[in-house]
Formats: sequence, C-alpha cells, structure tokens
Amino acid sequence: MMPAPSAPRPGAPDHIKAVALKLFAERGIDGVTVRQIADAAGQKNHAALTYYFGSKDLLVRTLIVDGARAIDERRNAWLDENLASDGIDSVFAVMQGLVVTSIDPDPPAWGECYNRFVVGLQMSNRALFMDALGGRWNKGYLRCLDEVRRLRSDMPGEVLNQRLVFMGAALGGILAAREAELADRSREHPMWSSDRTLDAVAASLAAIIEAPLG
Repeated sequence: MMPAPSAPRPGAPDHIKAVALKLFAERGIDGVTVRQIADAAGQKNHAALTYYFGSKDLLVRTLIVDGARAIDERRNAWLDENLASDGIDSVFAVMQGLVVTSIDPDPPAWGECYNRFVVGLQMSNRALFMDALGGRWNKGYLRCLDEVRRLRSDMPGEVLNQRLVFMGAALGGILAAREAELADRSREHPMWSSDRTLDAVAASLAAIIEAPLG
C-alpha cells in the first residue's frame, strides 16, 4: 500500500503540478524524475507525487488537460464576448484572440510554462499529448479557425488549410520562445515583456494567413 505523504497540506497537489510543469517545460518529461519533482516541491516524502496523481505519466496527462481546458475556456469566452458585441472583422483580430488566450493570466512566481511544456511534448511524444486530450478542449481553437475561413472565404480551401497549419505551429513556437526568454531573470527582456509584442505576434500570424498567393 502506498504511504501517504508526510503532513499533507492544503494546496499541495496544485503546488506539485506547478513545480512539475516548470521542470517539464525546462527539461522535457524524460529529463525529470519523480524524486526531482518531489524535492523541488518541498515534499519530504517522495511518494507524494504518486499518492496524489498515481504516476508520473498520469501527472503529465493531468497537466496537459489542465492547461488545455483553461485555454479553451478563455478562448470560448473571448469569442462569445466579441461575437456578441461588434463581431470579429479581421484575421488580425482572430490572431489577437488566439495569442491572448494562450497566455496564463495568473502564472506562478517563476512565470508561464505551459506553451514550452506543450511544444516540447509534441516534438518528443505527440502520441501521448493527443491521447491525453482525447479530442477535447480545442473547441475554441476550431471556432477561431472557422472565423478565419469565414473572413477569407475567397482563398482556395487547400491553401488556407495549409496556412492554418503553419499558423498553429508558429503560434506555439513563438509563445514558447517568449516564455523561455521571460523565465531568464538574469536580465531585462523589453521586447518580450511589452504588451505591444503580443500584437506584433498576432500581426505575424495574420501575415502567414494573408500573404499573397504565389
């Protein structure tokens, strides 16, 4: 029988998840052990992780779903608000929505980690990532793509779908790079810390969609 962690405290599972997400974002899931997560989370009993989550694999799956669900909720709320008011009248506006909803509005003290975690995981173990999602938590993303298709109904479908794939890859990669830079506390990062940079990211993503047909 698995022993319970010493003196479990309220909030311990959430703290373990936040610490694990940071470590996975920095080192990849294969570069982090259960013991390292427990030590970093201040858990004297290294069985704490398996006590709360069952296994490292289940913890990874929990982190995938937690982040994807939070982003999807923010994304659907953003869409509902904008479609109910003035509507969405440009590809740039859709890209702004995708960017802002991908960012954690209440990150831990060490900063955002989810985009780095997901991008690294998709490169090293996409099958695990897709299996954990199980086809869920992407409704808001698909709705955003539908808005782009509506706005650019003049573009050949095959070309537009290809550009949407490129845009999605760029979105994750750019935001992962932003997280990595902001995680470096040894110096200032005026470009990445500026809110205007997020609009520049959105403009770059829109350019992928709206570049002239070659």
